Amino acid sequence: MFKSEELVEKHRNKSKVYCAEKLIFGGVKGYDVYNISAPFELNHQLILAGRVEARDSEHSQIRFFYHKSGNQWQLIEEAQSFNLQDPFFTRIDEKIILGGVEVTFDSEKVLYWRTIFYELNDLKKAKLIFSGPIGMKDIRLRELADGKILVLTRPQGMKGGLGKIGAVVIDDLSKLSIDLLEKAPLLKNQYVDEEWGGANEIHLVGNRVAVLGHIGSRDYLGNIHYRAMTFELDENFTEILNPKIIAERKDFVAGPSKRPDLMDVVFSGGLIFKEDKVVLYAGTGDAEAQKLVINDPFR
Repeated sequence: MFKSEELVEKHRNKSKVYCAEKLIFGGVKGYDVYNISAPFELNHQLILAGRVEARDSEHSQIRFFYHKSGNQWQLIEEAQSFNLQDPFFTRIDEKIILGGVEVTFDSEKVLYWRTIFYELNDLKKAKLIFSGPIGMKDIRLRELADGKILVLTRPQGMKGGLGKIGAVVIDDLSKLSIDLLEKAPLLKNQYVDEEWGGANEIHLVGNRVAVLGHIGSRDYLGNIHYRAMTFELDENFTEILNPKIIAERKDFVAGPSKRPDLMDVVFSGGLIFKEDKVVLYAGTGDAEAQKLVINDPFR
């Protein structure tokens, strides 16, 4: 098992940040955009998905933005929006699969959440393909070299405590089921019981499965600490290898937070590989989106 305190110490001794920049979003005046995906190409257009919501609310939408110039991203008004949080994407059978977290509220009280997946044919047309188990965020998919699909889960409660990662491999998307995800075995070498985490994005690096994730904890004052982390999986997808923190809040540009207890939050969005560097796209403080250039953590 690993603890964030130990991983943070190693990160502070070894890490090097080359550039940190805030992203600026047009077309959403009065709303925050955070917990973004990495940019991706759809129908020859570079876009990213972001969580859009008012500072005093968690009722959010996933909206799409096109790259305008530099760090400027502009809302695509005509694109479909989704009443979801924390967008992410993957490619399976050469199709974009968009995911997000559906949260059901009673007024401002959260009743439950689940992960939802759509096949995104274009920005005006999406096909619902799967709704995950109630109470499970951070389900992630990745097509493997042999065409099968790796599924990472994140149960909580009796099986996963505050949140641990499970894994299962399926032949194709038609095999996804709530029962399958709930029964997926937990990986070995996990978060300690007092902390939690999950996967945000799965990559294939050579013959290895490399994962961008996050690790969370709460201090004695009730403040929440989220850090971006990476790890690899063993060849049988049963164990976490080489866990490391790659970014914490102070590595980014200073800025606001949604609440005082969320000041030290980095929520991993995605990685873009650039030679021996990577660009990490992330949400900070549940209020802004930023990108960070760091050394490739998988080299």
